[in-house]
Amino acid sequence: MSADGNWKLVLSTPMGPQEMQLQIRTSGGTFEGRTESSMGSEDVSGTVSGAQLQWDMKVTKPMPITVSFDMTVDGDSMNGNAKLGMFGNAACTGQRI
Repeated sequence: MSADGNWKLVLSTPMGPQEMQLQIRTSGGTFEGRTESSMGSEDVSGTVSGAQLQWDMKVTKPMPITVSFDMTVDGDSMNGNAKLGMFGNAACTGQRI
């Protein structure tokens, strides 16, 4: 199943759960999209390998870090991990909306 579409992601950070909307458009082994959250909005792009998506997102609030996502799509859900720069890793879940 394609990852194309709109997703609601919840990132379990040390500061509590952070929700974001993610729009994905795949094309072969890559994807482009956009995130919208209380941390800001950003165009993102990444790689697609089977059901696996990987991408980086530059966060500026509450402090500048790069969050690196490694997610697996399973139907209308998505699960994986995000590396929070120097702050370790956080679980991430998503549902297609």
